[in-house]
Amino acid sequence: MTRTGRPYRRRRDVTVVSLLLLVLATILGPSPSAAATQWWNPTARPAPDSQINVTGEPFTGTNAAGEVRGFVDAHNHLFSNEAFGGRLICGKVFSTAGVADALKDCPEHYPDGTLAIFDYITHGGDGRHDPVGWPTFADWPAYDSMTHQANYYAWVERAWRGGQRVLVNDLVTNGVICSVYFFKDRSCDEMTSIRLQAQLTYDLQAFIDKQYGGTGKGWFRIVTDSAQARSVVQQGKLAVILGVETSEPFGCKQILDIAQCSQEDIDKGLDELYDLGVRSMFLCHKFDNALCGVRFDSGGLGTAINVGQFLSTGTFWKTEKCTGPQADNPIGTAASEAEADLPAGTEVPTYAANAQCNTRGLTDLGEYAVRGMMKRKMMLEIDHMSVKATGRVLDIFEAASYPGVLSSHSWMDLDWTERVYSLGGFVAQYMHGSEAFGNEAARTEALRDKYHVGYGFGTDFNGVGDHPGPRGANTSNPVTYPFKSVDGGSTIDRQTTGQRTWDYNTDGAAHSGLIPDWIEDIRLVAGQDVVDDLFRGAESYLDTWGASEQHQAGVNLAKGRTTTASSSESNPFTSYQPGRAADGDDSTRWASDWSDDQWWQVDLGATNLVSRVTLDWERAYGKSYRIELSTDGTTWHSVWSTTAGDGGLDTARFTGTPARYVRVHGLDRGTDWGYSLYEVGVHSA
Repeated sequence: MTRTGRPYRRRRDVTVVSLLLLVLATILGPSPSAAATQWWNPTARPAPDSQINVTGEPFTGTNAAGEVRGFVDAHNHLFSNEAFGGRLICGKVFSTAGVADALKDCPEHYPDGTLAIFDYITHGGDGRHDPVGWPTFADWPAYDSMTHQANYYAWVERAWRGGQRVLVNDLVTNGVICSVYFFKDRSCDEMTSIRLQAQLTYDLQAFIDKQYGGTGKGWFRIVTDSAQARSVVQQGKLAVILGVETSEPFGCKQILDIAQCSQEDIDKGLDELYDLGVRSMFLCHKFDNALCGVRFDSGGLGTAINVGQFLSTGTFWKTEKCTGPQADNPIGTAASEAEADLPAGTEVPTYAANAQCNTRGLTDLGEYAVRGMMKRKMMLEIDHMSVKATGRVLDIFEAASYPGVLSSHSWMDLDWTERVYSLGGFVAQYMHGSEAFGNEAARTEALRDKYHVGYGFGTDFNGVGDHPGPRGANTSNPVTYPFKSVDGGSTIDRQTTGQRTWDYNTDGAAHSGLIPDWIEDIRLVAGQDVVDDLFRGAESYLDTWGASEQHQAGVNLAKGRTTTASSSESNPFTSYQPGRAADGDDSTRWASDWSDDQWWQVDLGATNLVSRVTLDWERAYGKSYRIELSTDGTTWHSVWSTTAGDGGLDTARFTGTPARYVRVHGLDRGTDWGYSLYEVGVHSA
């Protein structure tokens, strides 16, 4: 979910005829349609309903290489209308009472949007608009109308018919936004909302199945493993994966830097989400919580969210100088305006321009949650995590060779891209306009070629974020209707719902049904190569998921083995002997004397083929050190070295080499202390 703002671009009057049609549509309700003659058309679509405006059979099967085909929307929020107290996003994805019931505005938006408070809070202007949805749709959905339903099921159907084959439905909410918003009709408890949105996703599947003649027959298929997803895509249907994007998962908020959850809460929460079918999730979003720090929002919105964090947790964001090329977003500085709404005497901090990184990284509880997700073979979303938290997550995954990392909508620092790809992870870009999307796709094209991966997009529909605006009917290369789908098997015309027909050239990405039109616009502006990479997105996403499911924890050959060291720090209250770095307990550690040339080594007990060594440094780390191997404990040779160590969790990879003895040889300390290691892992090929 990403909040950015634009004012509404138009307002039209509602005619008496339009109101009469609205009443008539409500009275008519759903009714059977004519029997279908093709598997992709329902036998009983509700009537009246939206048109799809795509003809031709959806592609099925795999390509010549045995790969599935199709686009992946890696970040969407089908049911966020049920989040934030239920009145922030107006309209429903579906209704058994029909389209007129589903596509209507929030009650407080009538008669002219005067009380559409969230609209003008986030986008400026006065929020006024024509609230009437079906059948006139004078003012919404629209690319710049962020608080109205953009995921009506028939629009999602059009995206599927246009080539989309994977959809990640991120269950989303935010308890603080819910609590401060003026209109709500339900609890603000985040997990309660997550459960409801999950259930409604299954209800939508049943709703669509009924149109096609029974359970399992519809095109909308919720999947819980990659093999099931591949089967669905091969049938030409849409594989739907449940994710979670919320600010306080499992109740893990922090108040005055004190965690409000435990390891038991995390295990219980992960088990519940897994049982609901959730297979990917964010651990933090918008606000620092007990698990991790966030990547800031910027500008005025950043100031507003910073104040929201203070009201929820008692703490503002804290920054420090970044230690690497990655950085978090700069925070807004409109402190004086924000302070007017806070308790007397409260000061919103200002931030140095050269201190752009969140001081909060991945907490101990956060690390426990990360490892819990790995244990359950779940995929972790790193977007919205602070640079510090993301770096630690990637360190953990690299140490374990775990591929389940996702960046689904351009919210990580883009310098992380190759680390994600090298793990086997998946990257999707936010649904930017065609030119911006093409430019970013071109910037990372060489990496996709290097790692042989496809590309994805994250629409963030219903996530209160910007969407591509129209390029204009007079542009030199407009989308020309009708056009062919990317596979060439379907014909796509302008999309019509009720009395409204959308044209991408003049309406932009108004709703999810216009995804095929947006992709055609990308083809015209950015070229076929970008579209080809997107068409390989489903295969690459499922590759990452499948590799996560198949991952097996490596055996640490060093655990419990005999260790020695050049020295060990003396302390009358605890032991820092070398065995502490091979006892499987990451709360104990070996520490050397306070001088540069020191070493730690382990006897594996027998010769093994060694190809990876992991080092979990305490604050006293090695800046320059090398990994040395020996078969006899006498003759040593170096297989890996660095002069730029920065602490944390390091992974040294090298060609598999026979060794019985493994030595970590410190040459230059990173601090005034000695060298200190919580745990050393030695792994075979």
